[in-house]
Amino acid sequence: MSTRGSTLFVVTVLALAACASAPVQEMSDARQAIWSAEASGAARRAPNTLQAAWILLQKAQAHLETGAYEDARRYALDARDEAIKAREDAVRNTAVRPESP
Repeated sequence: MSTRGSTLFVVTVLALAACASAPVQEMSDARQAIWSAEASGAARRAPNTLQAAWILLQKAQAHLETGAYEDARRYALDARDEAIKAREDAVRNTAVRPESP
């Protein structure tokens, strides 16, 4: 096998291994995004969006526990995106309607 062929083989194997691994980073990113949304007041100012993020994270966790890593990864990424939206909505809603004391 040539050097180029060997390199291509190694890259392919590494890519496949990355796909089959648990989405640890994605789960962590989703949790961090949710915590950030909560810290920005999303529970009061964007509750529906924050709740959607939590539900997606729970689905990701359930798939992770069954070994369905690709589904877990997809749900974790969706949870992160939803949490980011909740945080943005909370910040926007604060500018429009500040919290009362």
